[in-house]
Amino acid sequence: MKNVKLISLALTMLICFVTMAQEKTITGIVSDETRMPIPGANITNQNTKKTAVTDFNGAYSIQAQKGDLLVFDYIGYKSQRQKVQNSNTINIKLLPAFQTLNEVVVVGYGTSSDEYEDTSYRSSKRKDKKSGSEMLQGRVAGLAISPGYVQTSPSQNVVIRGVASISSKNEPLYVIDGVPAKADQIAQINPSDIEEVKVLKEANATAIYGSKATNGVIVIDTKNGIYKNLSEKELREKLIKINPVQPVEPTQEDYNAFVENAFESPKTAPLSTFSIDVDNASYTNVRRFINNGQSVPKDAVRVEEMVNFFKYNYPQPKDENPFSINTELSESPWNTKNQIFKIGLQGKNIPTDDLPASNLVFLIDVSGSMSDMNKLPLLKQSMKILVNELRSKDKVAIVVYAGAAGLVLPPTSGDEKKTIIAALDNLNAGGSTAGGAGINLAYKIATENFIKSGNNRVILATDGDFNVGDSSNTDMEKLIEEKRKSGVFLTVLGYGMGNYKDSKMETLADKGNGNYAYIDNIQEANRFLGKEFKGSMFAIAKDVKIQIEFNPKQVQAYRLIGYENRKLRAEDFKNDAIDAGELGSNHTVTALYEIIPAGVKSDYLATQPDDLKYTQVEATKNNYTNELATIKFRYKKPDGEKSIEMVNVIENKAVTLQNSSDDLKFSAAVAWFGLKLRDSKLITNKSSEDIVKLARQGLSNDTEGYKAEFIRLVETLKEVY
Repeated sequence: MKNVKLISLALTMLICFVTMAQEKTITGIVSDETRMPIPGANITNQNTKKTAVTDFNGAYSIQAQKGDLLVFDYIGYKSQRQKVQNSNTINIKLLPAFQTLNEVVVVGYGTSSDEYEDTSYRSSKRKDKKSGSEMLQGRVAGLAISPGYVQTSPSQNVVIRGVASISSKNEPLYVIDGVPAKADQIAQINPSDIEEVKVLKEANATAIYGSKATNGVIVIDTKNGIYKNLSEKELREKLIKINPVQPVEPTQEDYNAFVENAFESPKTAPLSTFSIDVDNASYTNVRRFINNGQSVPKDAVRVEEMVNFFKYNYPQPKDENPFSINTELSESPWNTKNQIFKIGLQGKNIPTDDLPASNLVFLIDVSGSMSDMNKLPLLKQSMKILVNELRSKDKVAIVVYAGAAGLVLPPTSGDEKKTIIAALDNLNAGGSTAGGAGINLAYKIATENFIKSGNNRVILATDGDFNVGDSSNTDMEKLIEEKRKSGVFLTVLGYGMGNYKDSKMETLADKGNGNYAYIDNIQEANRFLGKEFKGSMFAIAKDVKIQIEFNPKQVQAYRLIGYENRKLRAEDFKNDAIDAGELGSNHTVTALYEIIPAGVKSDYLATQPDDLKYTQVEATKNNYTNELATIKFRYKKPDGEKSIEMVNVIENKAVTLQNSSDDLKFSAAVAWFGLKLRDSKLITNKSSEDIVKLARQGLSNDTEGYKAEFIRLVETLKEVY
């Protein structure tokens, strides 16, 4: 029997040795059809599931055996499959995917002589003076120019290959007098200066401008070559000086519509339940509109996100719970008959060295809509700020998506900053927007490298202009709700304007274990990803819920200010399966209620029903005269599944507005301004001067100057509203 076992063991070892001997290292170069190397291409051994990524020279190395099938993928290109034979070298040429997917890449450089299709337009032959884009209309099959503007707009959409692509930004490359130009610059050319407009399609375009001109090229020649020999920067500056373009209103931006919370009676609605919200995207977005001289869309204003942009002076927790609870009751600044009840949470400040190791996956949108300077270029600079905060025990992977999703940087140690930054610098925009594929791949990488008790997080950076499934929003909600079960948190970073899809960004953050910020400039990137790195990236409590029971002896009616998209049903409070907001290290959360005290006559109240015969409110049966409300909090530890509950009883001790804290004054001023922007019907006083006055009274703890900046924003709109 012993000999049989020895023979069996020997045979097993022999088989292993033979198998190992058959496995070899396959190397090669992945290039495009012009023989330029493709960095960041993915190679997968379908038999063993091993993967590799090409370096900046397009080179790769992967283990495989004879007969294994290797799959080569890269965004915007068709996949190639190659079976391993006797050779140890496999070089692959990838072809653009537009031939089958109708995708586009809006990048290209070069000049042309006579390789054009018969699609030219000479203005000297015509008496009418059309704009640059109008000259293109009807000149070539498959060319479409989006309607909806009386005159040419920088946001007007020109499409050569048709409008059937997934992307809404599949515009061609523009070349003005031999100088590569941006799409918006065609609107700035004086029509009388144009000599000829030519259009290149498909093979003619790529033959001259390379593979990145696969969506066609529009060449504009001016009389006397006005813009020849200029750099791209000089071209833009000259065009702006000659024909300034006014900011375009955000007609293509999407925001979730909602109705502001109404007053409710504690007799008929005794419980108010909501999830905390640490997002502050709405404030930076509102700031962007005001600074650009644009009107603020009503539904872009979420009052709670404006209030929570600012930090307040709440004390650190003194017990085992991860946050302290702070309450205050004062007069309402916009309706002196009413009161403002403030709830403030202060997250525990954990030293950076004590924070758990991070497993981060950057999920970056590199589709064509991200080509603007305030999108991908700003995004890359933003991510570098975050990279500088990483430690050696942290690791980062980078996943990108456009027409498809790909891994451009495998998990890399946080101390290899040059490698991570080089991968970011190599990203370029082009193609359609397969957001679902990107989300799936990013979470796959995050779960494969999951750190138990660590900070596992996907950081999605996009303008939100992407598709997930046939009915995008519904499918996206289902997808992200499924992904949050993995224990991986989500941070959503929004960029850009004009086609910005705030509705999708907010949904992603709300439905997943997520937070959401809008990055409108590098200073905001430095605030959110640098100075507030711990609060933004490290959760100390998740699924944080608040439930308040108001005492009807003291409160005639109440309303939660903001948090419309964060309200929960009363029964959701104790249901641990219901998702809620996350709280980061040293984060603060502020919520405001407006209260109509008992016995006060108010124009905002409808006729109240008589006391119910069979349903008695508990407070009416006991002597709770001095209690305003009872507040309950529930939260889970970052890696926990069972909630912990906290209870606070609030006494009815109101102070005058003058004697209230600076935090209450300033947070109320911000809420007041938000309600004014939303044209709330529940505030009587909408004076900008009064808002500024209250904000100045609460102006403290402002070392970074953000509160002073808020005051300047309000003053900017004094004459507008």
